[in-house]
Amino acid sequence: QVQLVESGGGLVQAGGSLRLSCAASISIFNILTRGWYRQTPGKPREMVATITGSGTTNYADSVKGRFTISRDSAKNTIYLQMNNLKPEDTAVYYCNGVGTWGQGTQVTVSS
Repeated sequence: QVQLVESGGGLVQAGGSLRLSCAASISIFNILTRGWYRQTPGKPREMVATITGSGTTNYADSVKGRFTISRDSAKNTIYLQMNNLKPEDTAVYYCNGVGTWGQGTQVTVSS
């Protein structure tokens, strides 16, 4: 069974940065589309950024120019570098890949 382990969330002031990591337990993770999603209470989970097996990236309009998704295939890991964070970025962030969700990591941005 695939396991995705996320890390890197926390509390940061507006304008600050955080980097999230998602490590998979199997290498097939690297050849499929993987991504980061986020959810706030009472709202549906939304796509933040995705990266395909060939490295093509896609971003939600709300994070373009501020967030960067990247990968390290040797470590079966993807990252989400989040810069210039805003209070509206506050959410639980989930990694997705190989049809599996991570446990989620809380990101809180204070104003």
